[in-house]
Amino acid sequence: MNAHDATLALVSRYYAAFNAGDREAMLACLADDVVHDLNQGPREHGKAAFRTFMARMDRCYRERLEGLRFLASPDGTHAAAEYVVHGEYLADDEGLPPAKGQRYVLPGGAFFDVRDGRITRVTNTYNLEDWIRQVAG
Repeated sequence: MNAHDATLALVSRYYAAFNAGDREAMLACLADDVVHDLNQGPREHGKAAFRTFMARMDRCYRERLEGLRFLASPDGTHAAAEYVVHGEYLADDEGLPPAKGQRYVLPGGAFFDVRDGRITRVTNTYNLEDWIRQVAG
């Protein structure tokens, strides 16, 4: 398999694991020194920080990604994903409106760096104002 196809397969596995709720399979796709850029938030470093982030996400949200589309550079070092998040806000997340089981549908995307068959950077992006409008209304 060439590098381009291997990266597409890696990102596909990552999201399949996300949708299956298999956090260990997600973490297996990541390099130990992964950098995670949170949407409109800080940059976090390492698998331990990513694991902590996912635990918070699982406590506060139930999400499924649909309409997944992937792109990868020819050399397989960069990738992008586009999707629609179908979610439910389960528990209050710090600095955000109160959770009452609100449902939301939100387009989103991510950018990746890849090295040696593992994801070394995940940068997530979505419209936070749109999400707030959906859960506050």
